[in-house]
Amino acid sequence: MDRTDSAGSQPVRGWSPGPALAAFHDGVTVICEISAQFGDAGWIAPSPCPEWRVIDLAGHLRCVADDFHEYLDDAPASRLARLMARGAHPDTLARKLARQNAAELAALPDASGPEHIDAFASSARSYAQRLLPIWDLPHHQYRDVLVTVGGMAGAACAEWHLHAWDLARAQGKDYRPADPDMLLRGWRAGMPHLPLEGAGLPFRGSEAGRYEAGPHEADPYETGPYATGPYGTGPYETGPHGTRRYDRPGPDHAVAADVATARAAAAGPAVREDPWHVMLRASGRISLGRNPPVPVL
Repeated sequence: MDRTDSAGSQPVRGWSPGPALAAFHDGVTVICEISAQFGDAGWIAPSPCPEWRVIDLAGHLRCVADDFHEYLDDAPASRLARLMARGAHPDTLARKLARQNAAELAALPDASGPEHIDAFASSARSYAQRLLPIWDLPHHQYRDVLVTVGGMAGAACAEWHLHAWDLARAQGKDYRPADPDMLLRGWRAGMPHLPLEGAGLPFRGSEAGRYEAGPHEADPYETGPYATGPYGTGPYETGPHGTRRYDRPGPDHAVAADVATARAAAAGPAVREDPWHVMLRASGRISLGRNPPVPVL
């Protein structure tokens, strides 16, 4: 990639190489762990991503990891950078990227689900090894927000953990990352084109419309640790991923989770939103009950 002046960039507070790369590698690892539990029938079962089987989702992960290498090779003049430089509306970008995803998936050679996951993991881990020396260099720009190489790693972190959720849901399980706050910071650092404030519930009333003013203003998650869990129900699960990262639920557990989310949404916005639920809504994975979920990431 070319080295250019990154002056004027406002990094997202709390997004730094150590914890960021730990979250990156954890996302890769948990994808491999969940994928290892699919049998032959599981790979051809539907995934939460419309029109994709689980094996298609595995192929998509492989494509995305390879795309990240390409974008880094060509930064800050990659095809992604040229697309983002237009400053298009998030919905327009989502449609363009969806078409790109479909075309890349169609062009993949035939392979099994485990082969796709193995290729993804190898590509993703080698990508992470490239980042430290160039962490603060420009990757691309969206409107007035400069995304650095490190910021793009945040986009990757969000994608890995959200697709881990997809894979777990395809098995009838739930998944929650150990540090959703860090993933939220990564989202802000790497995906200004997908505003979290469009997730249906603002973080608090004063933040409505923050996207128009600039997505990298004061971070609402910098004011202290969460005292309560989702919607005030108890402490967040912030321990290591070795403890119940994804569960084998009892009957109707997944449906019950969606119902609880919808009820909480109907009750009105909380002062401190669960960052993982914010990301699930912003990525189109869960809805507020008015429209069916449509993933955009």
